Amino acid sequence: MTASSRAPWACDPARSRGRLHPEPESAHRSPFQRDRDRIIHSSAFRRLKHKTQVFVEHEGDYYRTRLTHSLEVAQVARTISRTLGLDEELAEAVALAHDLGHPPFGHTGEDALHACMAPYGGFDHNAQALKIVTELETRYAEFDGLNLTWETLEGIAKHNGPPLAPGMERDGLPPCLAECDARHGLELTTHASAEAQVAALSDDIAYNNHDLDDGLRAGLFTLDEARALPIVGPCFAEVERRWPGLEPQRLQHEALRRVFGVMVEDVLCESRRRLEAAAPRSAQDVREAGAPMIAFSDALREDLRQIRAFLFTRMYRHWKVRRMRRKAAAVVRELFAIFMDSPGVLPDDWRLRAEAAPSEAARARVVADYIAGMTDRFALQEHKALTDPQARV
Repeated sequence: MTASSRAPWACDPARSRGRLHPEPESAHRSPFQRDRDRIIHSSAFRRLKHKTQVFVEHEGDYYRTRLTHSLEVAQVARTISRTLGLDEELAEAVALAHDLGHPPFGHTGEDALHACMAPYGGFDHNAQALKIVTELETRYAEFDGLNLTWETLEGIAKHNGPPLAPGMERDGLPPCLAECDARHGLELTTHASAEAQVAALSDDIAYNNHDLDDGLRAGLFTLDEARALPIVGPCFAEVERRWPGLEPQRLQHEALRRVFGVMVEDVLCESRRRLEAAAPRSAQDVREAGAPMIAFSDALREDLRQIRAFLFTRMYRHWKVRRMRRKAAAVVRELFAIFMDSPGVLPDDWRLRAEAAPSEAARARVVADYIAGMTDRFALQEHKALTDPQARV
């Protein structure tokens, strides 16, 4: 993006607040491009390939994983950012990083790990993503983490809105987020940049669309049931008018790509309206606006509420999904209990960290970091190795 095409409320990479550890600038890439590339090359990003979105990773090759989901979010974020004159690379970096902190087995795994960590400050995947990019990735000679710019860290921390209400006690923050804020000063009572807000809405667009696609593919609900949904029904009707008798697979794809388009167009229209009304003159004005500048319209937000309610009932709480979730939660709970009781069974590098932990809470955080980094298949392998007497260690 050139300076002439950048909106006044966009983040300017030339004016970035910089990195915790100063580095020479690249001759060929902006600071936000470097952030994006470091995220893509991280170990945590590669592990997303084998982490659950809704279906456990090994259940089918066509269902989304955290990796394919993150790529779809990034693609949507780039489109919206380009159209609104925002910095595409910053939006893409936040989109690619937003799920780095997810443990195995999706939200089921997160809920189970949060319950295990309840006596020690809990577990939050957004805060864990910050810990990964500021501490747990150990690739560089001069620093731990990826040494990302302030703007990318802010976006990871705040893309879903301000984590801290004015006057709220900081003790209520997830420990990882509080520690990161203490180092970087992330202004947690304000909204994030417009680019990070774009990443958050792109997440909503991607998962609503692909969960419909995956649910239909898995046979958890029918095309006729999907046709009854707002947004979805009119898109199916449009395709059927244009191509009568189209085979179901093509019909589904053509209809859902139109659903995607409806959501993107709505975000663009509503965001333009809000930006014109607020007339921010800088990225900081967006942060301090008091309300999101990037948003769905009220009408579409209500339609999405109905779609989510349908997916919750017919997909996320389908008996097939519930069975796997029950097993997944048990795996996480049992692994946590084993590692807390016997840290000596951890791999050497993690064992040393656990044994050096100054308190039970600190040891629990090491165990949570280890479990959160697992893929679905590795968690299942570890559980079998530690609980099945006939399994190979």
